[in-house]
Amino acid sequence: MVPIGLCSVATLGIGLERLWSLRARRAAPPDLLPDVERELERGGADSEHIAQLCTGCQLGAIFLAGLARARHGRGAMREAMEDAAAAVVHDMERYLTALGTIAAISPLLGLLGTVLGMIEVFRALVEDGIGNPGIFASGISEALVTTAAGLAVAIPALILHRYLLRKVDDLVVVMEHRSTRLLERVHADRAES
Repeated sequence: MVPIGLCSVATLGIGLERLWSLRARRAAPPDLLPDVERELERGGADSEHIAQLCTGCQLGAIFLAGLARARHGRGAMREAMEDAAAAVVHDMERYLTALGTIAAISPLLGLLGTVLGMIEVFRALVEDGIGNPGIFASGISEALVTTAAGLAVAIPALILHRYLLRKVDDLVVVMEHRSTRLLERVHADRAES
């Protein structure tokens, strides 16, 4: 039961941390692209105000990487944004493998506890005989508690894992779209000038 309890604490901790970190307003604020576009109209890609706008969010890191390479051409800007996006996606997926592992091993830990409990029940039967069926039934009942506990941890962990993976995928699509719009905007302005 101790490993199952630790898994439940880890699931709760990972879930809360990832739900906080993957909020759309924190990861990819909807007003960031319009704000950056406005600043580009005012003064260019090297503005300190753009750096302030982009600080503290994952999409901002992608924008800053691209804008830093914008003067080297469209391809260089795209490559810098893709490299930054790979790092951002890796960061957004942090701890999700551990959460998936918890979802997979919790039922197995519960089953292991049940098997060990059943071994103990049969050992007691061999030593004491089947004189009191109530003790036998009580031992089996106790042994099955670990399976129930393992499933009680695994089911929410699996749901949370799938939900967070989908959330990361959704954020990646939004970030790709907004990054492409910024790339088009910066190089459309350069083509006009």
